[in-house]
Amino acid sequence: MAVCFELVVNFGDDTEAAQAAARIDPKQWVLRAGTHRIPLHRPMLAEAGGYIELSILPVAVSWHCALDGSFPRFPLTAAELTELAHQLYELLMQFRGYVAAQVGWDPESLVDPAELRNEWSAELSDGSLHGLVLCDELPAELDLSADYEVFQPGYRWIPYRGEEPSNLTAD
Repeated sequence: MAVCFELVVNFGDDTEAAQAAARIDPKQWVLRAGTHRIPLHRPMLAEAGGYIELSILPVAVSWHCALDGSFPRFPLTAAELTELAHQLYELLMQFRGYVAAQVGWDPESLVDPAELRNEWSAELSDGSLHGLVLCDELPAELDLSADYEVFQPGYRWIPYRGEEPSNLTAD
């Protein structure tokens, strides 16, 4: 089973915005993680749960990811993954028209508003879903507190606090 470190973006039904985001040139985005220079895979668009989902994965960072093929995995520390994540959030700032986004290990369930409402309401309320970016309309729809900070115009988030050492990191 693959465990992927990635940026996942829910574009709702905005096909035009999703396709524009998917046209980024991954060759222009070589990310830093400590002493490593890590390229990105080509963005992937998929229909997921009634919305358009975009996934962007750094090369050779995930566990057992078929996209990586025979590339040896970069054994990254929590600090290096945090550095990588901040750069993926910088990439996200170039996108428009999305509903929700998250960087992390397999964050797909966190960008689905229905799943957020039904499965993650306590975490949404207490602010423990750090790094979750929501369009300005969602906090009111999900009845969230005003603690979410501005990510960029039109979007709010609980600021990303970074990765912790775990069995997925090299620490």
